[in-house]
Amino acid sequence: MTPAINFTSGAVDNGPQPSIPVNSIGTPSFSGHETFPFRYAWLPKAVRATEEDTGIFGREDAMVRLGVGKNMVSSIRHWALACGILEQDPAESNGRGRQLVPTDLGRRLFTPGGWDPYLEDPGTLWLLHWQLATGVDKATTWSWTFNHAPSLDFTRAELTRWLRTLADRNGWKRLTANTLKRDVEVFVRSYVPARVSKRTHVEDTLDCPLVELGLIREGHERGLLHITRDTQPSLPDEIFAACLVEYVARCGHGAAALPVQTVGFEPGAPGQVFCLNEEALLTRVERLGPLTNGAIRFDETAGLRTLLFEPPAPTKLALLGSYYAHAGGAAA
Repeated sequence: MTPAINFTSGAVDNGPQPSIPVNSIGTPSFSGHETFPFRYAWLPKAVRATEEDTGIFGREDAMVRLGVGKNMVSSIRHWALACGILEQDPAESNGRGRQLVPTDLGRRLFTPGGWDPYLEDPGTLWLLHWQLATGVDKATTWSWTFNHAPSLDFTRAELTRWLRTLADRNGWKRLTANTLKRDVEVFVRSYVPARVSKRTHVEDTLDCPLVELGLIREGHERGLLHITRDTQPSLPDEIFAACLVEYVARCGHGAAALPVQTVGFEPGAPGQVFCLNEEALLTRVERLGPLTNGAIRFDETAGLRTLLFEPPAPTKLALLGSYYAHAGGAAA
């Protein structure tokens, strides 16, 4: 069995500590964003640009064509890949990422006439959060914090220390202290509104769209951050169901039944990633039956709360398509 490691903050008593298998992350990523959280226009812009030119991000005139600075060109590319909106062109097996094309999800979301071409729907923000928080090899800080952090309350320094321990135990030798510190800062700025002062640079006042989700809040004590487990009223049921289907497929849960506790609190599960409290989780799983025409339904027998799966299971894209059709988005 792969040995496990435990993480402690060293400064506060955080209670029981989760275990993470050593080397459970294939290729970690703590950089590539050029210190910029992504912005509203970036992902739609990436999809439309690569539909016109798969090599746009390597062009000398990319700054002019994308309308951003040099570092932002790299940042847009990073976030589009991390969010699963772009991928390497499968027709270019030796392209080393030079040729990028929209993924099926990216095309359906952000092409003209797509589900949400201007990133206006709150459901899309939840979906992008899911993509990042389950993309362990592309957004390691995002994935680890929402799935494995030993406390809902932490400071930037504590989060940096936890991740440093993760890196040391996994033998990631090339990860510098500055790289990790910058990544943690970008992570925080992705979810916490910027503090504006006269000295704040205009580029640092543009909040990431994920701030709207309210998943991380600053505490009364300056510097203290809190992951908010709540009802998450802006999270659409269809988005929750679509991510549940993906989670079940990704984790190889082939059984016809799955404990609700697993769906709510296991790393990578939608209840965990979306920071749902227990009451909200139960309310949502009870609505899965009508939403999926009985393919996924809640059962409570002898005090055991379980999700039952009946084939054929709906696909992630089918559930997303149903949501956006109902929300007013075009069917792509």
